[in-house]
Amino acid sequence: MNPASIKNIFWDVDGVLADLNYAYFHFLTGHPNYRDRYGDLKWEQLPEVLPILPEYGALELKTHPELGAEMDRDFCADQSFFRNRPLYPGVIETLKRLNEAGYRQFTMSATFDVEAKTAYLNEVLAPVTDFLTIECVQHGEFMHDTAKVDRLRECYQKYQLDPGETILVDDRIYNQHAAIDSGAHPVRLRCEFTSDLPEDLAWIPEFKNVQGVADWLTAASTSQ
Repeated sequence: MNPASIKNIFWDVDGVLADLNYAYFHFLTGHPNYRDRYGDLKWEQLPEVLPILPEYGALELKTHPELGAEMDRDFCADQSFFRNRPLYPGVIETLKRLNEAGYRQFTMSATFDVEAKTAYLNEVLAPVTDFLTIECVQHGEFMHDTAKVDRLRECYQKYQLDPGETILVDDRIYNQHAAIDSGAHPVRLRCEFTSDLPEDLAWIPEFKNVQGVADWLTAASTSQ
């Protein structure tokens, strides 16, 4: 991939723009159904409670060996925990910087409650919704659905985008495949508690934060 050819950016939200791990920690330690069990949980113990599946590459409530489905349902049902995922430092400033550089930007966030997630995104990203297009996609089967691929393809048509000029920035490994399958270029964010890419995807560019993605893109565009 030549970063200088990129014109469009789809941002995953959880683990990329917003700190989902923060939300998970406070959910486990504070929700009435789980605080007795995990009230003393330490931050660094999160991967012990929520094992990171190789196909996923990041923390996920559904990976809890006993209570995954129940936890996911309770998390989505309680807005005080569901919305408790602050933006990472510098996100708003970086999105503004990329807008000024001419990039079209979208969210591509998968969720089981599109209405609730869209409301959250419009609130937390309010300073940039004059140029950032909010897109959410309904989850299908965990890690095996084509929801994000299908939604990306719909967006290419809806917004008249060339997938060859588009990146999907995502922390989840299986969504790297979604980018590739849709015709776009994958970019990986390495939020805390992420596992390495498998060998067949080791060529994908990885960054620690959105500022790194912006530096990579803008350095390529200005060097031409």
